[in-house]
This record gives sequence, structure tokens and C-alpha cells, in this order.
Amino acid sequence: MQSATRLLAAAAFPRRLPPRRPRSGLLPRGFCSAPPGQPDPRPDPDPDPQLVGALCRVLSDFRGPRHDLRAALRGFAPRLTPAAAAAVLRRCRNLPVPSLRFFLFAAAEPGFAHLPESLLVLASSLAGARLFPLLRSLLSDLPRSALSRDLFPLLFRAYARACLPHDAVRAFSSMEGFGFPPTVTDLHSLLFTLSHNGLVEHAEAFFRDSAAQFDTSAKAYTILISGWAVVTKPENARKLFDEMIERGIEPDVPAYNALIDALCRGGDVALAHEQLKDMQRSRGLVPDAATYGPFLRSACASKDARAALRVLDRMRTRNLTPNVFTYNAVIRLLCELGEVDEAYNILNEMASHGKMPDIWSYNTLLNAHCKLKEVNKALRLISRMDKESCLPDRHSYNMILKMLVSVGRVDRAIEVWDGMEKRGFHPGAATYAVMIHGLSCKKGRAEEACSYFLRMVDEGIPPYQATCQVLRDRLLRLGLRDDLEMLTDRMRRSTSCTIQDLASIMCSKRAAETRNLSSDHEFSGVDLDESQWREKWKMVD
Repeated sequence: MQSATRLLAAAAFPRRLPPRRPRSGLLPRGFCSAPPGQPDPRPDPDPDPQLVGALCRVLSDFRGPRHDLRAALRGFAPRLTPAAAAAVLRRCRNLPVPSLRFFLFAAAEPGFAHLPESLLVLASSLAGARLFPLLRSLLSDLPRSALSRDLFPLLFRAYARACLPHDAVRAFSSMEGFGFPPTVTDLHSLLFTLSHNGLVEHAEAFFRDSAAQFDTSAKAYTILISGWAVVTKPENARKLFDEMIERGIEPDVPAYNALIDALCRGGDVALAHEQLKDMQRSRGLVPDAATYGPFLRSACASKDARAALRVLDRMRTRNLTPNVFTYNAVIRLLCELGEVDEAYNILNEMASHGKMPDIWSYNTLLNAHCKLKEVNKALRLISRMDKESCLPDRHSYNMILKMLVSVGRVDRAIEVWDGMEKRGFHPGAATYAVMIHGLSCKKGRAEEACSYFLRMVDEGIPPYQATCQVLRDRLLRLGLRDDLEMLTDRMRRSTSCTIQDLASIMCSKRAAETRNLSSDHEFSGVDLDESQWREKWKMVD
């Protein structure tokens, strides 16, 4: 773990490197060797929520590379447990570097052993942020007992999403060296990840290179055919399908489904229907719900609601139920065409067929109501989400709060805000920005905007630079310099080093003076009248 520590130290303090320590002393002590899926040999009670919350606050406050996170964590060391560390890492997924520093700090504590889950969560966080050098350094220093096979699909996915197919293949090839001989399941995982991230050419090349090591199967061909569907190259999908038959591999329903999907995405729906008939007549196969999904999504892509509903009727006659993803495509199309009532009929049908709507289903309808400024319907939909145990997410709250503030229903916006904590939702910078930007644009609401800004600062959530600018400019325009000074002073006294750094924006008269900080907007609202202000500072969900 030393290499990862040195990388972090070199980035933050290039002239102060920590002393080297023996590799064998730290690593075995800092990890639990129980593989995932098996009970921890050292059972740990549920973590203290207050301890977890305090640790998360520390990681947020000391997120900068030069912030002394280790010193801030020392006081928590006696109470730190493996379960608490795992909970902190899960909650701080969006803070990969502080999470890594916390992980290393905990592993160095005498007698402490991380849970196997903690490494997977941390690896996912680092990979998601594309911090591959830190991740590779960490993994290379770990003992083999700390690794698991579950780690490699995570690496395949991260490299594929970053368009690094060669690194994904190298990760697969390195499995043997880490004590995990690759299996056919691992091969399928690699092929699927590459194919569904637009890297099917690399997936097919590796498939052919590994033919001597693994037996070819209909599943491998199906994955590759699906990959050609993703990049809309149906001719390549057809070649693979024909090759599979020539090699004596009998195509199954998933293989036909993949081919039909490729043809529908390529616009050749007629040929897709021919393949549907062929699978039934020539092969004696029975289509399933996934067979009709491509026809349904093709109709939605063409904005043909009638054709989509005809496909649904056809599926109903065969007692087939689309999956939630396909239902959502129909709901989205109907909402885009203004047929919201018909979209609700589809939503109700989902529940009656045992396919519970997900957050995408509800957010699509909520977006339609918010665009039409339908306050009561939007609030009723939020209540329905509560009843059906599909809790609103960040996008849900951002949409409805933005709509309520824009139509002047600030009272209802405050009610929705107060209800968020009851639902277990903790607003972040984006949700605070919706309220602060919206209230700043409303006459006589500047003080309320300040109260939300103060709450944000007190909770240790660094505001966007744009949020600081819009509130600062509004207060200056209204002559509320005392309020601005109070906000600035509170930011300077915050425990968050990032918020302390942002305090300089509240003092400056131009955003240009703080270009070293990240900016969402490049203009100031000082000289704009109220109507122009609203137009310029449109809040983006």
C-alpha cells in the first residue's frame, strides 16, 4: 500500500515524502482475509451512525490534496471499526481520494482489519473517477488474501467505460498471476463489458485470440452480436450469426433476440420480422418478452406511439410482459408526445403485471408535469412514489423544487424540502443550488436564500462557485452588504477547507478574480435586471 501512499504524498507534498516502511508489516494486518460471501471471522456490530456521519464530514471537509486528513482522523482511531469504515467508504463513494487516504489510515491502525467489501467499494470509487494509477498501485501492494475474483469484473467495466480496452484485456490476462485462473464466466464478463461500451471490435478480436483457451458457445456469440447492435452495425451482427450456425452452434432464443435487436437498431425492421418468423418455423423456438423489446424500442425511437402500442397489444395476446426498461421507453415517448394520461395507463399496467415502476418511470412523468407547471399533479405523483416505496431521488427533488419556486409556490417548495429528511434524503450541492438560485431571483426572498446557503455551509457541503456568485451579486444589488459579510465570515470559520477557500468568491466583485476555482458559469449577474437575471441564471437539473 506503500506505493499508493507515496503517490498521494507526492501529489500533495512533493518535498515531504513519508519514510518507507516494510511492506510485510502493514498489509496483512490491515485486511480481513475472508472472501466475499463468507462470514467475517471477526463479527462486527452495526456501526454507530453518529461515528459514520462524523467521519464522512471529516472526509468532506478535508478533501483537498494538501489538507491534513490524517491529523483530523486521529481522534476517531480508538472508536473505528471495520463495519464503520465500510459504511464510510460506501457513503463517500464520490470522494475517491479522501476515501483512499481514509482506507490507508485505517489499515495502518494496530489490530484493524478491513472487511472484504471495503476494498471493492474503494476500487469502484477510484475506477469510477478514472484514478487508475492510484488503483493499480493500491492493488499491486495488497496481499493476495485481500483480493477476490469479484474485483476483476469491476476493473473490466471501469476500463471499458474509460475507453481503455487494452487495459481491460490486460486485467483479464493478469488474473492468473493474482491466483484467479480466468473462467468462461470471466471471459463472458469481459466480452459483455467491452461490447456494451462500444468496443465490440476489441471484444471480437480477443474472442478469436482466446479460442484455443476457451470453448466457443452461443452465449459468447450472443454477447458479440449484441455489441454490434450497440454500435448500429447490423451487417456485422448477421455475419457473426451466420458464422455461429456454420460452426455447428445451434442459435437459441437470446441469440435471435440479439440479432433482431441489431436489425431494428439498424432500421431494417422488416428483416427483423423475417428473423422472428424463422426462429419459430425453422428452429421451433418460442419468442419471449425480450424478443419483442427491440420492435417496441424501435417504434419509440421513431416517435410512433401507435406502433409501440400495437406491439404491446401483440405481447399481451401472448401473455408476455415487457421489462421495466422497455416500459419506460414507452412512457417517455408518450410524455414527449403530450399523451400523459396514456403514459399513466402504462404505469398502472406495469404494476398490475408485477413490474414495479422504478425511479426512471416516475421521473419521466414528473418531468412532464414540471414542464407544464402542473403543481398539484406533480405533488400527487410524489405522494404516490411514497406509497409505492419508490423514494424520490436527487433529480426528482431538483425538478419539483425548481418548478415550485419558478411559479411562486415557495411555501410548497419549503414543505417538499422539509419532507426530504423524513424520506431519508440528504440534499447535496445541486439541490441547495436550486433553492438558492430560485429564491435569489424572487423579490423579497433574498434572506431565505441566505438561510439555505448558511445551512449548506454549516452542513459542510461546498457550494458551487456559481451559487456563491449569484447570491453575492444579488445581495450587492440589494445593498445587503452586512448579510454578505456575515455569509463570508461563516464560510471562513467552516470546518471544511474547501468552503474556506470559496469564501474569497464572496469578497470579490468579479468571478474572474477566482479563476483558479472550478466554475459552472462565466458571467456575473450584477448589472442584470430581474427578468434578465432569471434568464441568465437558469437552474439546470
